[in-house]
Amino acid sequence: MTELEENKKISRLKVAPKIISRSDHIISRMQISDSALKVLYRLKNAKYKAYLVGGAVRDILLGIKPKDFDVVTDAEPEQIRELFRNCRLIGRRFRLAHIQFGKEIIEVSTFRASHHISDSNEGHEREGRIIRDNVYGDIDDDVWRRDFTINALFYNINDFSVVDYVGGIEDLELGQLRLIGDPKKRYVEDPVRMLRAIRFISKFDLNVHPLTENPIIQFSYLLETIPTARLYEEMLKLFLNGFAFKTYISLRKYDLFIYLFPQTEQVLTQNKKGYPHEFIKNALKNTDQRVKHGKSVNPGFLLATILWAPMRIMIEEYSSNVHSDIEATKLAGDAIISKQISSISIPRRFTHMARDIWTLQARLKQTKRKSYRVLMHPRFRAAYDLLLLRAQSGEPLNDLVEYWTKEQLQEPQIGKSKIKTRQKRNNSNRNTKNSKKKDL
Repeated sequence: MTELEENKKISRLKVAPKIISRSDHIISRMQISDSALKVLYRLKNAKYKAYLVGGAVRDILLGIKPKDFDVVTDAEPEQIRELFRNCRLIGRRFRLAHIQFGKEIIEVSTFRASHHISDSNEGHEREGRIIRDNVYGDIDDDVWRRDFTINALFYNINDFSVVDYVGGIEDLELGQLRLIGDPKKRYVEDPVRMLRAIRFISKFDLNVHPLTENPIIQFSYLLETIPTARLYEEMLKLFLNGFAFKTYISLRKYDLFIYLFPQTEQVLTQNKKGYPHEFIKNALKNTDQRVKHGKSVNPGFLLATILWAPMRIMIEEYSSNVHSDIEATKLAGDAIISKQISSISIPRRFTHMARDIWTLQARLKQTKRKSYRVLMHPRFRAAYDLLLLRAQSGEPLNDLVEYWTKEQLQEPQIGKSKIKTRQKRNNSNRNTKNSKKKDL
């Protein structure tokens, strides 16, 4: 028997799952979105297997309202598309079906199997890294392709039971995060799993199983090989989930923060304590408060705060070369952003916003010159919030904060009237010039 044939035989050995009947778990169809139920029932009625899987099952069992509902089935993508007119197929590495109901999208995937049991050329690995993963199997195969045990629980629409192959229920009860399979191999397959581990332990306040935890620092360097666009998406999930500060602490603990924000990490390492640490703590706690109160957090503002520590140092360097504050800030901003996008691919609209916020820090110093123009700037409020964070973290800016706080209370209407008056004057001058040209 060849090694490949032996691997196929081993992979097809079935493990009996633990079946938790409806009477023994808390998941109710009332907690599942109507759209997800429509998908589950239509697949079932078409004689396909259909399960709710992953984060939605985990969250309901933890007493949390799920944000997204994912479905897994034995129907292949083209068969799913035949059942749903509102379906589009996406992805190359993972072939997925997105079924849209208004603003809600239900993601449906086909059961996947390990590459080495495939007789076709659908799945591909390179140096242990999964680069394409379209080998189809059954639920017995699919469960072993998932990352963490708490994400590998299946809710069966057929009898409303929960299917657990890997001890996910027990790990939820223990408050433990554990990888499925050999952690070293799983991190090499997809290094982003290290970031996902940080997100889950921070969000759900979990302990990390030692076998899952120990290899993280060893394999952290693999994040350098991840596409910068993918790291941007992961960065948003890490810092906009309401647990940004806890996430930041864990990222630094496991030497992962440096692969997201190397310039900030350098400043934090050079300063064991003090202003940079205080500032980023205040900024991320402020972000968490906004998320918990249902307020929006713009990625541009998040970027401006996380990069403020290296930005501040760079401004001082340019200012020492006889540049004005505004010139120094603009030059520093260009340099900081240029270096940052080599680590994370950030859309221009957000890098432009960060630059505007930084430049306004220099303009906020000019309290005697046309303050109404600064107040009317579309980024003023974000710049003012950054100014508050700077003062809160120890910079001597209380007088500036007091000035701009009063200006917001007293001057906006005056400022608007000044702008309107100026616009009218400009329009009048323009009309006069045009009439003179006609006369000539």
